[in-house]
Amino acid sequence: MRKTLIALALLASGLAVAKPTTQEAGGALLKPAEDQAEAAIWASRFLTRFHYKAMPLDDAMSVKMFDGYFKSLDPDRLFFLQSDVDKFMATRDQLDDAIFNRDLSMPFGVFNVYLQRVAERTAYSRKLLEKPVDLTAQETYEFDREKAAWPKDVNELDDLWRKRVKNDVLRLKLAGKKDDEIRKTLDKRYAGFLERVGQINAEDVFQTFMNAYATSIEPHTNYLGPRASENFDIAMKLSLEGIGAVLQREDEYTAIREIVPGGPAALSGKLKVGDRIVGVGQGEHGPINDVIGWRLDDVVEQIRGQKDTTVRLEVLPSDAGPDGKHTLLSLVRKKVSIEEQAAKKQVIEIKDGEATRRIGVIQLPTFYQDFDARRRGDKDYKSATRDTAKLLAELKSENVDGVLIDLRNNGGGSLSEATELTGLFIDKGPVVQVRNAQGRVESEDDTQRGMTWDGPMAVMVNRGSASASEIFAAAIQDYGRGLIIGEPTFGKGTVQNLVDLDQVAQNEKPKFGELKMTIAQFFRINGGTTQLRGVVPDVPFPDAGDAREFGESSYDNALPWTSITPADFNAVADLKPVVPLLISRHEARVAKSREWQYFAEDQSEIKRLRQEKTVSLNEEVRRKERDEQEARKKARDAEKLAAQNTRSDGAAVGQNSASASAESLANSDDGLQADERSIKSQVEREKLAKDQKDIVLDEAAHILADEVGLIRADTKLAQQLLPNREKIGVD
Repeated sequence: MRKTLIALALLASGLAVAKPTTQEAGGALLKPAEDQAEAAIWASRFLTRFHYKAMPLDDAMSVKMFDGYFKSLDPDRLFFLQSDVDKFMATRDQLDDAIFNRDLSMPFGVFNVYLQRVAERTAYSRKLLEKPVDLTAQETYEFDREKAAWPKDVNELDDLWRKRVKNDVLRLKLAGKKDDEIRKTLDKRYAGFLERVGQINAEDVFQTFMNAYATSIEPHTNYLGPRASENFDIAMKLSLEGIGAVLQREDEYTAIREIVPGGPAALSGKLKVGDRIVGVGQGEHGPINDVIGWRLDDVVEQIRGQKDTTVRLEVLPSDAGPDGKHTLLSLVRKKVSIEEQAAKKQVIEIKDGEATRRIGVIQLPTFYQDFDARRRGDKDYKSATRDTAKLLAELKSENVDGVLIDLRNNGGGSLSEATELTGLFIDKGPVVQVRNAQGRVESEDDTQRGMTWDGPMAVMVNRGSASASEIFAAAIQDYGRGLIIGEPTFGKGTVQNLVDLDQVAQNEKPKFGELKMTIAQFFRINGGTTQLRGVVPDVPFPDAGDAREFGESSYDNALPWTSITPADFNAVADLKPVVPLLISRHEARVAKSREWQYFAEDQSEIKRLRQEKTVSLNEEVRRKERDEQEARKKARDAEKLAAQNTRSDGAAVGQNSASASAESLANSDDGLQADERSIKSQVEREKLAKDQKDIVLDEAAHILADEVGLIRADTKLAQQLLPNREKIGVD
C-alpha cells in the first residue's frame, strides 16, 4: 500500500523532537557527511522527474534555494548581516552544480556563520541586561521583519536587538516581575537559546537545506531526515514502542510532561509529572548514561526501543532539589497508543422548546492510519475511519438525534482515510477526483454499500482544517449530505506521497531519509478544487484569520485554482432550502448572546492585531493598553457573574466566579515562554485553556439541533434533507 498523504504539514509527535546533538557554539565547525551528499542526489532525481510540478534543478532553482535557505535560518532577519549574505552570493546560482558535484559546503558554511552570529547576538543581549533599560522613550519595535532588508552593519543590528531586549523586559515588567527577576529570567532565556542552537547537528542543517530546495518547488513538498521520518510514521499510526511518557526539556533536564494512560510508565505507578530523568541504561545490567544537558530527542531515542526490552531510568523526583536522592526504575517497553490524537466523542444536549435534542460530537484531530499494520493484514490496525465508526455505533446506542464531525485544526493525513470516512455517511459513489502529473484523472470512490450514520449531520471547520479535512467536508457538501459550519478552510488541494530514499537505494540501515512529495492535485466531485479557495461554509462564523497570512494563498508558489469535469454522482439530499432559515435562527440566537458577542469581538481584535507589525516600547503607552484590556476582561467577568446571579443560587455564582478566574489565568500574559514555566504550571495553564467553554462548538450543535427540529416537524422537508427517507421520525 502506498503511503498517500494529504497532510497540511509535517505531523509532529509530542513524544519526540528532531535529531541529536553536536557542538557548543564556538566549537568545532559542522561539516556535511558523505551520506548526505548522496541523499541530495537521490532526492533531486525524484523531485525533477516525478513531482506534480516537476522543475529542473538549474540556476533558477538554485536562486530560490539560496533565498529559501537564508529565510529558513533567519526568517526575521535578526542575525545575518547584508555582508554575510553577500559573502555567499557567488554561490546563489550554483547550488544545482554543487548538488550534482556532491558539494554541500555552502549550506554548512552559511550555518557556521549563523552559529557565530547567534553567539554574538546572545552575548550582546546579555550585556544589555547589566544596565537599567529606559522604558520612557517614544519608540517602537518592529517584531515582524519577514519582508525587511538585511541589516547593513553591526550598528543597525545592535539597535534591533536593543529594542528586542527592551520589549522582553517590558513584557515581564507589565506582568508584575521585579527588576532582578527580569534580568535572571532573560539572561537564562538568551543563554538557553544559544545552547539549543549549539546542539544543532549536521542532519538538522542538511534537512533545513533540503527543505529549502523542496519547498522552492511547491509549499507541501518536504525532505525528512531519518529521525524526522520516524516521528512522522509515529504521528500517522498513533503508536510507538517505548514507556508511554511525553517528555519535555526543563533547564538542563529531561522531565516528564505527561504519563500516557495504560503505558509502562503509568502501570508502574512510579513516575509522575515533573520528575526529571538524569540517566538512562539499556537492559537489566547496561551502564547508566548521564543524560543531563542532552538534547531532548537524544534522550527520547535512548528511552524508546523494541517492544519487550528493558530500559532503566535514573530519576530525580519533581519535589527534590538538585542534590535530592535519585531513584532507579526498570521498565519493559511496550507498544503505546497515542490516544490524545485519536477520535473522541461527546454528547451535547440542546433544549428546543419542550424537546431536548441530543447532538453527538466526534472530534477528529487528524486522518491517521497505521499503513504498515494494514499492509501486514493486522485486523486491529489503527485508523481514523475505524475509530469513528465505533464512536458512531456508540452514539447510535445513546440515541443521538444528529452527529457533528469536528475537524477544526485538522491538518489532514491519509487520502484513503478521507475517502473511507466519507463512506460512513454516504451509500456509495465517488468522493474525490485525483489528477496526476500526466493529467490523468482518477476517482477515489466509496465502494461499500450502506451508511454507518444516515441521520442529520454537520461538519465543523476552520482555517486550520486542511487537505483530507477539505476532501471530506467538500464531499459531504457536494452530496448535500450535511451542513458545513465555521470558517473557510485552509485551501490545500494537493496530494503527497512518501518516498523512502533508503528503500530506493537499497540501504540496509536508514541514512537517506524520505521525501514527502506532491504527486497529484485533488478535485471535488463537482469539478472544482479546494486549492486556494478552500471549502466555504454553509453557515459562516466570525473568522480571525487572514488568507494572506495563514492559508494556501499565503504561499507565493502555491498551485493556482482550476477545475475539471465533474464526476458522475447524484446528490443524496438538498440542504439549500433550509440553510437561510438556519442562518436566520443562528443570527437571532447569537444576537442575544453576550458570550457570542465577546467571541466575535475577540475574533475582530485578533484580525486587527495581525495587521500590526510594530509595538510601542514606552511603558506608559503599553501599560495603558494593558489596563484597557484588563478592564474589558473585568467588565466581561462582572457581566457573566451578574447574568448567572439572576438565574442561579449562590453556589452556582461562586462556581462561575472560579471559572472566570481560571479563564483569566489561562489567557493572561505572564511574559514567559512555555519552557520557562514549571512543567506543572504550564500543564495547568493548558488544561485551563482546554477546559474553557467552547461556545463555537455549542452554537454549531444548536444549528444542527435546529435542523433536527425542522426535520421532525415536517415530513416533506425531511425527504429533501435526509438521504434515507424510510427512517424518518416526525415529532
